[in-house]
Amino acid sequence: MQKLTKQLVTWLSATIIVVGVAGCDKFSGASGDLVERVSDGDTLAIKDAKGNKFNVRFACVDAPEVPHSQKERNSSRVSDRNQFNWGEKAQARLQQLVKQSGDRVILNITDTDRYQRKVAEVRLKDGTFVQEVLLREGLAKVYRPYLNKCPSKDLVQQAETKAQQQKLGVWSDSKFTNPWEFRSANKNK
Repeated sequence: MQKLTKQLVTWLSATIIVVGVAGCDKFSGASGDLVERVSDGDTLAIKDAKGNKFNVRFACVDAPEVPHSQKERNSSRVSDRNQFNWGEKAQARLQQLVKQSGDRVILNITDTDRYQRKVAEVRLKDGTFVQEVLLREGLAKVYRPYLNKCPSKDLVQQAETKAQQQKLGVWSDSKFTNPWEFRSANKNK
């Protein structure tokens, strides 16, 4: 009887370990939220583990705009073409980062904006801080009006300063207009 009990305990323990490992996100590769779409250089469409879908706006930063309509895509205005060119570069880089993370990101939600998007610091599965990468490469700028809600504000400011000093990305372009200024100037058009 004692031998049977020992075998049963061993079998039960092994079963618990196998089931535990199979359900563990770390081993199954399903950690983080699924990115369904990279909307632009600082916005993602997300589907969480429960199947809820929502949009995430990146905390701390503002990336150049992408064209949202055929009219914008066809615009011949130099300021539009410049903004959209940088916006498409930021979007492409973000798509590349998301893809290298298996289309999954880890969110630290800090707020909800007026459009009901979640505002979050975004990390890849390996811990890479996405906003820092975009800033360091000059594909986004620190968005100072909301910097007080940014848990990593020192880190993002340092990344931006390095890109500015090295004249990377938008910092190399004397004709670049800050995204918030571009939106403001085009609001009435």
